[in-house]
Amino acid sequence: MDAHGATPELAPRGTLGGIIAVWIAAALAGVAIGLFVPGEWRAAWLTVALGACLVLAFAVQLGYGRSQGFTERVAASALGALLVMGVISLGFGLAAVVPG
Repeated sequence: MDAHGATPELAPRGTLGGIIAVWIAAALAGVAIGLFVPGEWRAAWLTVALGACLVLAFAVQLGYGRSQGFTERVAASALGALLVMGVISLGFGLAAVVPG
């Protein structure tokens, strides 16, 4: 309590876990698409998976119930998902080009 008798604000939950959870979901989706989807359909399914990661990012960040930094957290989640899926798809693309 402070000198005016107001109750202290509780420490907010950390939000980094929600951001990383979206990145992990993107990695799992990227690997699943790379393994189970034919090469000519991968780009389309990666787009669908990225859209799903964006919806997941909104849902996770709305679940925190904090408006401060909401846009930045969703942007970090979506950008990270894009980068993770891009690296994974690059790996599958290079594996398809290399003979053997």
